[in-house]
Amino acid sequence: MEFLVSKGDYIRYFKRSLLLVLVCVIVLVCTDQDYYSLLGISKEASSREIRQAFKKLALKLHPDKNQNDPNAHENFLKINRAYEVLKDEDLRKKYDKYGEKGLEDQQQGGRYESWHYYRYDFEFSSVHLDAAVNSGELWFVNFYSPRCSHCHELAPTWREFAKEMDGVIRIGAVNCGDNRMLCRIKGINSYPSLYVFKTGMQPVKYYGDRSKESLKNFAMQYVTSTVTELWAGNFVNAIETSFASGVGWLITFCAERGDCLSYQTRLKLAGMLEGLVNVGWMDCGTQGELCDNLDISSSTTAYFPPGATIINNKEKGGVLFLNSLDAREIYQEVMQHLPDFEIISAASLEDRLAHHRWLLFFQFGESDKSNVQEFKKLKFLLKDEHIQVGKFDCLSSPSICNKLYVYQPCLAVFKGKGTGDYEIHHGKKILYDIVAFAKESVNSHVITLGPQNFPDKEKEPWLVDFFAPWCPPCRALLPELRKASKHLYGQLKFGTLDCTVHEGLCNMHNIRAYPTTVVFNQSDVHEYEGHHSAEQILEFIEDLRNPSVLSLTPETFVELVQRRKREEIWMVDFYAPWCGPCQALMPEWKKMARMLNGLISVGSVDCQKYYSFCHQESVRGYPEIRLFPQKSNTAHHYYSYNGWHRDSYSLRGWALGYLPQLSVDLTPQSFTEKVLNGKDHWVIDFYAPWCGPCQNFAPEFEILARTVKGKVKAGKVDCQAYAQTCQTADIRAYPTVKFYPYQGTKVKCLLCHFIIILTVYFKIEN
Repeated sequence: MEFLVSKGDYIRYFKRSLLLVLVCVIVLVCTDQDYYSLLGISKEASSREIRQAFKKLALKLHPDKNQNDPNAHENFLKINRAYEVLKDEDLRKKYDKYGEKGLEDQQQGGRYESWHYYRYDFEFSSVHLDAAVNSGELWFVNFYSPRCSHCHELAPTWREFAKEMDGVIRIGAVNCGDNRMLCRIKGINSYPSLYVFKTGMQPVKYYGDRSKESLKNFAMQYVTSTVTELWAGNFVNAIETSFASGVGWLITFCAERGDCLSYQTRLKLAGMLEGLVNVGWMDCGTQGELCDNLDISSSTTAYFPPGATIINNKEKGGVLFLNSLDAREIYQEVMQHLPDFEIISAASLEDRLAHHRWLLFFQFGESDKSNVQEFKKLKFLLKDEHIQVGKFDCLSSPSICNKLYVYQPCLAVFKGKGTGDYEIHHGKKILYDIVAFAKESVNSHVITLGPQNFPDKEKEPWLVDFFAPWCPPCRALLPELRKASKHLYGQLKFGTLDCTVHEGLCNMHNIRAYPTTVVFNQSDVHEYEGHHSAEQILEFIEDLRNPSVLSLTPETFVELVQRRKREEIWMVDFYAPWCGPCQALMPEWKKMARMLNGLISVGSVDCQKYYSFCHQESVRGYPEIRLFPQKSNTAHHYYSYNGWHRDSYSLRGWALGYLPQLSVDLTPQSFTEKVLNGKDHWVIDFYAPWCGPCQNFAPEFEILARTVKGKVKAGKVDCQAYAQTCQTADIRAYPTVKFYPYQGTKVKCLLCHFIIILTVYFKIEN
């Protein structure tokens, strides 16, 4: 049967179909909501911002809190899935490039943790934990995993405990799900793991009951503050001595009438006010006359500031009487009455900074609220480092602040050498971070740079870190630079340049990413591309001073590699600068070269620069690693590395396998003649051919043979072939190394020398 459709009907039908398809597409697109929008963040959000946004939403949307919402479970799964993707750097890149389509092989949604977990507001990353531990304060830290049921049970108790101990000790938490490497470094292998940290003390793990009371009793063991009982015999001397040093007293008087502070509250206040105010108590039942002289008729608590008139002068002596029994309220009132930081005048600034270390708060007028009450603890916490604390008002002398590149409220450490040697703080404006920064900065050699002091054709080499304060990797690198600067003092100067302030200077040096770390050595410029750690920076500098890898040209390759001496061995990396795997290999290649120093020569050829030469050498891919052994009959004879791992240890192990054997293979007869009855000192490696550790140890034994060459002979015994010999030598495991000194001479000194060599060697290797 045929149906005839007019042209007009056909067009109307086609339009309706097209509209239906568009609606379906729109529905599909709309249901695939953007992950960034789900979490309420921008596409430039940092890992920390992603985590914080998820925690806030988790509190709000968790099914436990929305039991009447039928969509609660589905809504929570959506934000959980968004978080799982965006917190993972590789998945985030795939999502940014391909959307959800690119994640089809990574679908892992459907799991989530208790909402209690996302309420810790005192969590640490690696940098912050180190700063906290080094601040001098007492910390109790909970290392937990979001998927641990015991951690779930502890969470509400830990929050209550943190609230109750606030001010007495510091409470922290580390999410080992987000900070696996940090937890691994700290030796955390079970959850929850609770540790007490304090500077100068080994971390102490808590093994007891996880009740709030047990946690409190354990923590209070490490609170070293004391509460002094005052009486007629010690009162005057205690007050006068304290006042003479500029420290006041907080005293609770216990009489028959009224309530006085409990022992626990007094102890908490002593911890909260440690170093700032002495805490004591007096029993007016036994010290009635003294309490009468002080005009105390009922239980009360009073703060006596330094210089206060105490006896019979309740109204005019400057004494602060406190009506609260709550430790936190009393603490806050006392802190408000402590003197503020000294304000440094413009006229005296240069002179004072030239003779003392200072931590200065820069403010712009009196309206700046940079004097958080807790910061008053800085004087006490920085006392051992001889750091004074003060303020400077930039409105009183704008030219000074402009010279120091201070354009907004901030704080900086001056190292006792005037205004030229200082470092601006770019971390969190919280007590423990400021303390850690100040201690690190005064003992390091990193300074803040600007156009006036930026190294320009200086004779001395400089390491300059170009950074932006908003960049998390930049902030993480700063403490590592301080560590490195202490090791290189007198050899290399360190400075940091804030590219948000000095944009023109950064553009002049073609800075396109943060952080960018560059070494300026007169006309030579070297960019650092390694990991952001002090150890890696030190290795980079050492490699600049004493290059472990020789950059080869076609001419030097022919001269040094192809025409090498018969006993020489060379390893050469053929690479291209644009090649990602080549870039990843370079720091490992340099590290390997340092480990092979004196055994094998190491070089590299830039195949982008010398393309024709690499093509002539049949280099087909990058990186191409070749080993040119010694005593080769042909110049072009080499071995290519085809191993899976390109780390320094794997490459070193492969290369050592081509060292010629210096040790002697011994038979039962030669072992008896040369070792047991001979007149030489011997070190013997007893091994089995099938033994994996023996195979790994074989090249190490050859290095040992070279180390003791001329003093001790080295030999090897195959215990599979000569089982009787090994049994007679009491060999029970492979490999076993034994030293056989010649007994016919005085071997004591040589034996000691050999043991030292052996001990140092194995310490280095292992």
